[in-house]
Amino acid sequence: MADRLARRELMLGAGAALSLGALGGCASPPVGVVANVAPKGPVLTLPPLLADTDRITRITICTRPFRPQGPRLERERIGEKDVIHHYGHGGSGWSLSWGSGARAVELVMATGQRDVAVIGCGAIGLTTATLLQRAGAKVTIIAKEVPPNVRSSYATGVWSPDSRIAMAEYATPAFKAAWAAQCRHSFAAFQDLLGLPGSPVEWYDEYVVRELNPPAEVPDTRPEFAHLVREMTPELRGRRTNYAPGQHPFGNRTVMGHSNMMFNINAYSHLLLSEFLANGGSIQVREFHSPAEFASVPQKILVNCTGYGARALMRDETLIPVRGQLARAIPEPGVTYGIYYNQVSFVPRRDGFVFQCTGADEYYGYGVEGTEPDQAEAERALSTIADLFKTV
Repeated sequence: MADRLARRELMLGAGAALSLGALGGCASPPVGVVANVAPKGPVLTLPPLLADTDRITRITICTRPFRPQGPRLERERIGEKDVIHHYGHGGSGWSLSWGSGARAVELVMATGQRDVAVIGCGAIGLTTATLLQRAGAKVTIIAKEVPPNVRSSYATGVWSPDSRIAMAEYATPAFKAAWAAQCRHSFAAFQDLLGLPGSPVEWYDEYVVRELNPPAEVPDTRPEFAHLVREMTPELRGRRTNYAPGQHPFGNRTVMGHSNMMFNINAYSHLLLSEFLANGGSIQVREFHSPAEFASVPQKILVNCTGYGARALMRDETLIPVRGQLARAIPEPGVTYGIYYNQVSFVPRRDGFVFQCTGADEYYGYGVEGTEPDQAEAERALSTIADLFKTV
């Protein structure tokens, strides 16, 4: 299973090929290279990562809103209101937000209404509200909480457009085609956010490190999650670079590198909020307890972007929580690369380094709703990555 997840992590990446030499600005020799082995091919050197548990600044929990059938994106009449449901993106909320939001905007525009209330202020709500404004609508966001206190603010923050997006059995040809269109739309939108102040979106190099002789995979009879990137958007995957022992700083292991996008969520959320408010948007802090309360909203059309909150609000039992814990740590100068090793992911976000225990497969955290921090898990995540940089 570990090897399967390592392959899975690489499937999520997209973008430019890696350099065949050292990363820019890295002049120090690699640590832990097997002695007396003459490297053949590309040689990877990286500045070491301390990953000291004393550098942990906080532990946050994200509840991914997973629906086996895929995101709910449809129009429903509730009382005198038209409600566009737009939730249930699993671990792909930030990644698919622009493409999925564009489809939600089409449903709104088809009603003829131009005064819209968006319920929810997370990744999907903020992006949808921004797109509605760009389409000429007057938009009010109504939400229980606003960034940084929304669930989306605690996401890992990487481009992962098919992470827990649906179960494979529900990924029909029509579903795949719609997903691919949204994926490409979002990918293009993110390219327009590169290079902005605060680096809300940027590329980074990621390395999947594996043991030479991993344990045999155990057969898994559980329903399989849909993995769509390789099948539907191969042009977004980019090139991979393989490094054998002696070509990298991680001892007697193999390494596969690729490039991926990451979202510095604090800067990204601030960017979206600033644009929304600058374009005349307004925010009301309010919690809905049932759809009957929609009647008190003056707008005739609402977009329901409540994420996992829709389970209670809409009594939607198809929503399944998938718990994900992040250990946030102080950034280290010069460390701009990511690592996946031994079921732990490290992402070098500028708004705080992110370490996460991912488990052996996508069922890790499945069905777990609790949000109590696990200090031992957080420390295990950092210690696992730190072990890679010890001399072997």
